[in-house]
Amino acid sequence: MPKIPLNAKAAFLGLLVFSASVESFVHNSRTTTLTPKIRRQPWDTPTIHRTPTKIWDNLNGENGLNGSNGEIDLTKVSPRVYPQRWVQLAYLSLLALLSDWVCFSLAATPSVFEDSFHHSAASLIDLFLFTNVASCFLVTDVVAKVGLQKAIQGAAVLMAAGCWLRSGLGFVLPVLAAHAADLPDAMADTVETLASSVTPDGLVPYPVLVAGTLMVGAAQPFFQCTPPLLSALWFASDERATSTAVALNFNQIGIATAFLVGGAMATSASGMENYFGLIAVLASVAAAGSLLQFEDEPPIPPSASELEKKIKGEIEPPFIESAKKFFATKGFTRALAAFVCSISITNIVGAFIDEVMVRGGVTEQFQIDLAGAGFELAILVGGIAIGGYVDRSKKYKSVTMACLAATAFLSIPLGLTDHWLGNEPILLVMSLLGLGLAAGPVQPINAELAVDVTYPGDETAVESVQQIGGNLISALLVPLAELATRQDYEMFRRNKFFESDIRGDVILLVLIASATLAYYSGFDAPLLRSAADAEGEEQTPEVSASQVAAVNDAVLK
Repeated sequence: MPKIPLNAKAAFLGLLVFSASVESFVHNSRTTTLTPKIRRQPWDTPTIHRTPTKIWDNLNGENGLNGSNGEIDLTKVSPRVYPQRWVQLAYLSLLALLSDWVCFSLAATPSVFEDSFHHSAASLIDLFLFTNVASCFLVTDVVAKVGLQKAIQGAAVLMAAGCWLRSGLGFVLPVLAAHAADLPDAMADTVETLASSVTPDGLVPYPVLVAGTLMVGAAQPFFQCTPPLLSALWFASDERATSTAVALNFNQIGIATAFLVGGAMATSASGMENYFGLIAVLASVAAAGSLLQFEDEPPIPPSASELEKKIKGEIEPPFIESAKKFFATKGFTRALAAFVCSISITNIVGAFIDEVMVRGGVTEQFQIDLAGAGFELAILVGGIAIGGYVDRSKKYKSVTMACLAATAFLSIPLGLTDHWLGNEPILLVMSLLGLGLAAGPVQPINAELAVDVTYPGDETAVESVQQIGGNLISALLVPLAELATRQDYEMFRRNKFFESDIRGDVILLVLIASATLAYYSGFDAPLLRSAADAEGEEQTPEVSASQVAAVNDAVLK
């Protein structure tokens, strides 16, 4: 397989530049203000107490924005958004990317891993995913207890520690071993123990690798289940689906990175050790950046619906109670079905991308890796583009149904071979990219839809339920799809122009998409959060320009 030129030092420096640049972005961006109105609230809760953050430190005591005890009167302010929201989104997306990169880090070179550790790469991925599902049950309650900021920062540190455990301290351990005599006795003994446990190629024992992988698996749900919460806390009502799409689908870029970078570096045991070390360095930089720059929530909510929740003082119940309430809420199960359908189809296609490409005439490994990376990128691009349209139009149902129909149609060329035409690699690749564009947006759109119909429910609990369902159903469907790949069904045998055969796994994909489309067509639940946003805009009385300027200036100081 042709090697991709890769400069690990350049990648490391690039991430350092990213970490520094996001802080600069905050100071250089223009703050966007929503409708310049102040809403007269019917509730009697005069003040809301909040933990100070960097933005809070700049508030003063004028216009009811800040009291002597660090209080802010939310009944006297209008919704606002801050440039910091892009920093928040950047870090959550980057952490999601790194976590899925770790999960699928050896998907491109499983034979090298098996030769080195005498275990299958697939079994390691299974352990990762089972840990992920277990951790999903904890995310909601942890975030409710410690807040979004501490939860994300803690998970980032846990992931970085797990990556270093997988790498055996990488290139750091030889340096420490060479200077062990200069270290304190306890540290020197620890370094000696670590050095003696690694193989000549620098690889750690398999149990240590598993422990590090499980640490990353436990951290990942904090990046996967919190995008809707981040969007609700930081983004305006016409930005939420887009921001959720970016954060929720950026893990697909991690999978693409695993194919491209892993395929280039992890071609030998020593290359695998360097590869693990690179991931550990990048995870450490991301964790350090999140500790310095990731914040909890803004002083003033970005939308009327979120402002209403804060003023009412909504308290989120434990995860199990929230989940029971969601399943009893009209429309939630249909949004859940669409989410599970999307994640299952993209996981199945990603898992069998090699077979799909080879069957269609794409046989070079590098070309297969590029096709897989293109598929994952298409998922992200589709989520951003179509999610942006849904942000503006709120047409959740019609857009989702169109995407599901396109998903069913575009799945067919992945396993259909016309005997008269033969293999059509271009058609195959175009269908694969189209499938990513169509199936990818269904996840973030229906994550936001589920939050909308369950308002004022806990956004993190909503996404946790969807992630648990998606991962469990995927785990059940992947083995079934593997069996179906061995089945071929011939069609139109008596017509030489249309005679063809179709593979069983593609039939499975079409059935999943079609059944979901039929079930989803019955969605007719009210959009409670969108209604709250619209009501806030309609009921907001106009105020003088001087009042608006006073409020906005005080927030921006």
